[in-house]
Amino acid sequence: MLEHTLDTVHSILYVRPTSPLEQTDFVLLSKMIDPFIEDIGDLAGLIIESPAFPGWKSFGAMVEHFRFVRDHHKHIKKVGLVTDSVLGNVAEHLASHFVAAEIRQFSSGELETAKQWVINRR
Repeated sequence: MLEHTLDTVHSILYVRPTSPLEQTDFVLLSKMIDPFIEDIGDLAGLIIESPAFPGWKSFGAMVEHFRFVRDHHKHIKKVGLVTDSVLGNVAEHLASHFVAAEIRQFSSGELETAKQWVINRR
């Protein structure tokens, strides 16, 4: 499951995986943010807060996740990974080769720091 909220004031999408990711997580996420992107424009940032990556519930969920990234990465300026997981560091370096957004990892507990980094659009 993927909990998500959209801060419309700062154009930041917050996501928190709470269990293995499912196909419907990304379908619902798209239905929420696509109208915002169409009406307002690109997101200033995406903040992913997760102590560890929970994985995918199925192969279809993994495919839907990659499809979501493919369809949305050019509409997100910054991605903040709030995690102490080693995978966060790997994701930061690996994803920078495939997505248009600037990516940065933050330690658990630094959610507000990540938000300020997204808001300061330097």
